[in-house]
Amino acid sequence: MENNHHELKKGLLPRHVQFIALAGMIGTGIFKGSSDTLNIAGPSVIFTYLIGGLLLFIVMAALGEMAIAFPNHNVQLLLYRAFGFKLSFITGWLYWINWTIVITVELLAAGSFLQFWYPSMPLWLLSLLCAAVIIGINLFPVKYYGELEFWFAGIKIIALVAFIILGAFIIFGILPSDIEEPLANYTAHGGFFPHGMSGMLSAFLVVMFSYGGAELIGVAVTETKDAERVMPSIIKGAVWRVIIFYIFPILIICGIMPWNQVTGQDSPFVQVFTITGLPGAAHVMNFILLTAVLSAANSGIYATSRTLFSMAKSGVAPKRLMRTSRNGIPIIGLMITTLCLLVGVFLAYISPSNIISYLMTIPGFTIMLVWIGICSAHLKLRPQYKVIPSFRVKWFPFTTIIAVVALSLIFIGFILTPNNLIGSTVSLIIVGMLIVLSFIAKKK
Repeated sequence: MENNHHELKKGLLPRHVQFIALAGMIGTGIFKGSSDTLNIAGPSVIFTYLIGGLLLFIVMAALGEMAIAFPNHNVQLLLYRAFGFKLSFITGWLYWINWTIVITVELLAAGSFLQFWYPSMPLWLLSLLCAAVIIGINLFPVKYYGELEFWFAGIKIIALVAFIILGAFIIFGILPSDIEEPLANYTAHGGFFPHGMSGMLSAFLVVMFSYGGAELIGVAVTETKDAERVMPSIIKGAVWRVIIFYIFPILIICGIMPWNQVTGQDSPFVQVFTITGLPGAAHVMNFILLTAVLSAANSGIYATSRTLFSMAKSGVAPKRLMRTSRNGIPIIGLMITTLCLLVGVFLAYISPSNIISYLMTIPGFTIMLVWIGICSAHLKLRPQYKVIPSFRVKWFPFTTIIAVVALSLIFIGFILTPNNLIGSTVSLIIVGMLIVLSFIAKKK
């Protein structure tokens, strides 16, 4: 490693970026978190995922438009351009903390999926082994990371499609099964809205955690070849695919098994295949789920190391974080993230039964703030464009304002929900500390 290495390499192809964003979004949130959302809202969680998907589209469209208007600007640099040092400092570090926690959650989920085969092994040890694998992957040049992530994401997308088709065949009686009247599960057990509208709205916390990762497109843009041409199609494609890959599987799960029988001990996907009695299907699905969460963790390692690099470049983090290896990898940022992951594994050692549920509430909180920041930056920067991009948010500024208001209301709902007390308190303390540190760092 040489001290004069301070540049990332443009090694990502359009298909890499498309699947990196999908990989970040399709992970623990759907495969493990779907058990939480079903327990909170029942079948009505479908509407929560749909509304969240519409907000996601506005955020990504605003991000894509700004990335085209200001080339080589990722999320953190766009926020710096819009609001200056302090807000960029707060959101940049908050985003890094967010992804560090997400990686920890994904690795712990990976460990829990491995326990399906190795129930006697402790969660912390299995999670530590998974961490070693993905950190090793991120030491290679970015083009190899992108290629591996492409195939990682491809496996879980194929698996979700197969799950949807197989589940639909079972529900409509095309494939024989032991399930009687599967369609009745949508209205039985308390109805489609078993916990009312409040239950549906309460599920936004986990849903937004699930969708968090879409903005990885805005992180990867600085390492993407011909970003201006490919960004619009990447954004449009990612959004509709993600909505399909969340809503259809949830419909299948609710049809095949009563929503109140989703235990959370195993993934609902594995539970469904266990119920159907297909030989070996549960083992195959568990392997796919393991691949999926490792893929999401892999994307998270990419996000954290690049965010620290970008912050160092704009001056809101120490300049030494700009140091890269000969392969163009932000090596110092990768090392810092690795140390934080070891802390997460230690927490799993202390409290293996509750750690995933506790940690999942924090990224939902921080993702909301980052998305509000992206939309607010869009409102601020649109008048500064030298040339209006061909790809832009329709009905500006009303669309972006609606997104800011909706996301703010969801954010307030997070804080006021008693079940989120621990996560909200930790998150507010983190934000408070970052606000204080932003004033100290500004003076320095």
